Amino acid sequence: MDMDTAAVFLAGSILYAIGLIVILAATIVANNLIHKYWKSFGWTFMPNYWAQETPRFATPEEAAKIAPHLDPVSGEPVPEINSKKK
Repeated sequence: MDMDTAAVFLAGSILYAIGLIVILAATIVANNLIHKYWKSFGWTFMPNYWAQETPRFATPEEAAKIAPHLDPVSGEPVPEINSKKK
């Protein structure tokens, strides 16, 4: 690579980066101008995991209300715990 090609590559890289910055700035300005008439673009890069509720597990009373599992052959209820014979 000679000096002319390297200079053109450097100038092109710099102009490309400046162009991306100008496009990003224009997008932000447009968003700020119309924010009261239109919902924001929502510049979130991470989901809001820390604002979720903690999970709640079923109590034994609620588990007793769930319909039992039926044996496909006999049609009788099978307890969920230790349902398989060893």
